[in-house]
Amino acid sequence: MTNVVSLLIGWVLDLLFGDPARLPHPIVWFGKAIAFFEHRLNKGSHRKLKGALVAIGLIIFVYVSTWLLLWSISHYSLLISHLAEGVLIFFCLAGTTLIREVREVFLALDRSLDEGRRQVARIVGRDTSELSAQEVRTAALETLAENLSDGVIAPLFWLAILGVPGMMAYKMVNTLDSMIGYKTERYKDFGCWAAHIDDVANYIPARLTALLMVMPHAIIHFQLSIFNFVHKNGRNHASPNSGYPEAALAGILNCRFGGPHYYFGQLFHKPYIGDNDRELTTADMRKAVHINRLAEILMVFLTALCLIIKEIWIFNCLFVSLQAV
Repeated sequence: MTNVVSLLIGWVLDLLFGDPARLPHPIVWFGKAIAFFEHRLNKGSHRKLKGALVAIGLIIFVYVSTWLLLWSISHYSLLISHLAEGVLIFFCLAGTTLIREVREVFLALDRSLDEGRRQVARIVGRDTSELSAQEVRTAALETLAENLSDGVIAPLFWLAILGVPGMMAYKMVNTLDSMIGYKTERYKDFGCWAAHIDDVANYIPARLTALLMVMPHAIIHFQLSIFNFVHKNGRNHASPNSGYPEAALAGILNCRFGGPHYYFGQLFHKPYIGDNDRELTTADMRKAVHINRLAEILMVFLTALCLIIKEIWIFNCLFVSLQAV
């Protein structure tokens, strides 16, 4: 039973260290497992079926293996159990690393356009070789908004619902989508199920992310119209989910995201989110980082509240059962 202690351990570790470059990371193992099956099965006939079996099989495997690991550790001591859960939560959160990478994009761009292009290529899937300075900044801030959902809010959401095993399973879902969930010639069949599962897993978290971003802004600035902006522009995206956090940030910054981009050598036409095509600045980045951190803190609070409620409910059920006996 995941509790608030494990959550706080994991969150504080992420705040202090971000993704540990020198430690073995479960997401790297997820990527290797996906690549192993993709190279061997993404050929010939029945690619959609094979992709579905791989996606579902890997998600179930991660959930069950994580549950068994934590169950076996729980027999030793409560402290070790909390530490193990905290470390796994730490591995699933990407808030600090995301902010660090976006800051580095803006710093690199201050030095030269080529450095900015190379730096932003670390966090986006699009072709960055021909991006302008404005497009580099836009790509970085779009990624900051989108990955607030994928890297922070959604993992915490599934932690609150299904515990650490559910959180780890979600990270496999997200890794599958980031590696094979594309509509290119190579992945359109094999990655079809991975993409759809990711859409379902992120449906609520993406909209919750947008709400957590705009709610403080709307309250502080008495700007209730921003909710209509997000509702209108959140659907202006190829993804059924990514547009909502991007629309939230575009509305707060009063800027424009989206537009056509190259992925794997193919041009994808994406609708625009927002209308104000103004020049983005480092001040916008700082404001966006502040918004991300505030949304993250609110989500940690909500997750902790859910975990406490679950513990009280389970305790009451056990108490009633013992009384009946």
